[in-house]
Amino acid sequence: MSASEQEVLRDRIFESRSLRGSRFVGCDLGDVVIRGSDVAGMEIDSPWLLEGDSSLLVNGVNVVPLVDAELNRRFPGRELRTAEDPEGLRAAWAALERTWAVTLVRATAMPAGTIDASIDGEWSLAQTLRHLVMATDTWLGRAILGQAQPYHPAGLPNDDNDSDAYDGDVFSAQAPSFAEVMEARGDRQTMVREFLAAATPEVLAQPRKNPHAPDYEETVLSCLRTILEEEWEHHRYAARDLDAISTARSADE
Repeated sequence: MSASEQEVLRDRIFESRSLRGSRFVGCDLGDVVIRGSDVAGMEIDSPWLLEGDSSLLVNGVNVVPLVDAELNRRFPGRELRTAEDPEGLRAAWAALERTWAVTLVRATAMPAGTIDASIDGEWSLAQTLRHLVMATDTWLGRAILGQAQPYHPAGLPNDDNDSDAYDGDVFSAQAPSFAEVMEARGDRQTMVREFLAAATPEVLAQPRKNPHAPDYEETVLSCLRTILEEEWEHHRYAARDLDAISTARSADE
């Protein structure tokens, strides 16, 4: 969507309108104000909600810290994603590996087709794991290690394919088998684990270029924390969709 198209509905007032059941995807709803409206059943999923000083006011209460605390309660170890030292980062990655291991055991024990099931057009679990292969290649292989071509063909880039980090042609046009995905995923998890095992405070402070926007400077630490954020957000999506699949199948029985 062009910038001009995005601005068509800016600063409008919608009064006494029904938007019930509407779905907003990839939209800019920043600074939207809702007054005296029925929002029962509204669902918001924004991976950027917890970034910086973001706020989301519900009846005058900023619910962002409440959401953050609840996600930490649901996913033990998530609170470690903001670690700043090597020991903390190693603990954070170990917690992630344990969490994903449990989730994969759950998924593979569910009925056939679960791994490739898509909910509301979102990525399936297999696609999510492929995307995390790509994310690790981007932020560890490309950004931190400086590899010219770190990408595994099984990786899955963002839908918009709009990045200076990679050429979309490096990725396989055909979906790989789940065994191939798991092999690539395991290799990438090992890469992160081994890098963290040798990391020092001095290494974490070293400058790096943002792989998507080379003019923007990162540090090794910020790149690693991006990996942690990617992992936890996509695990949240995967757990959410597995719950939805379980609920739907229970209702059909």
